[in-house]
Amino acid sequence: MAATEGRRTRPGGAVFQPRTRLLSAEDVGRALRRMAHEIVERNAGVAHVVLVGLQRGGVPFAEALAANLADIEDVSVPVGALDVAFYRDDVATRPVLPESSSSIPVDLTGRTVVLVDDVLFTGRTIRAALHALSEFGRPGRVQLAVLVDRGHRELPIRPDFVGKNLPTALDESLLATLEGVELGTMVPA
Repeated sequence: MAATEGRRTRPGGAVFQPRTRLLSAEDVGRALRRMAHEIVERNAGVAHVVLVGLQRGGVPFAEALAANLADIEDVSVPVGALDVAFYRDDVATRPVLPESSSSIPVDLTGRTVVLVDDVLFTGRTIRAALHALSEFGRPGRVQLAVLVDRGHRELPIRPDFVGKNLPTALDESLLATLEGVELGTMVPA
């Protein structure tokens, strides 16, 4: 629960104020199982797949996808974490969080990397992640898995695997965790 509470407070001091629960924990679990099956199908197995969760929201989903893939394929898929804070085009306006760090357990050269994030919004975090990946090798291919695609893209980025498309207004926020997905707004602390 501490991780969820940390995600409710954003670096600028704003706090997430939930309004509506859109997905339950069971809904999230079903979406992750379906996405795992899609990853297996798209890649003809998972022999060369590495899951890389984006700090902070994508890491728990990458770990959950790995558990689902292990159940389906009876193989352990490597899982890493990628902090893209220094690769963002707005790094000066967003504080770097000391608890976030990158940890990639294998060389990515020639592997299929599935970037995993909680919510896809403008696409700028994914652009930063693609840049940051080059520090860990040259993947043979990169795919994108997100639990929620909320639209409003500012860059030509499209996910390969989506748990749920949930169109939102620009002034709304989403909090996606393994316990569910909530729609709300950010309010000053």
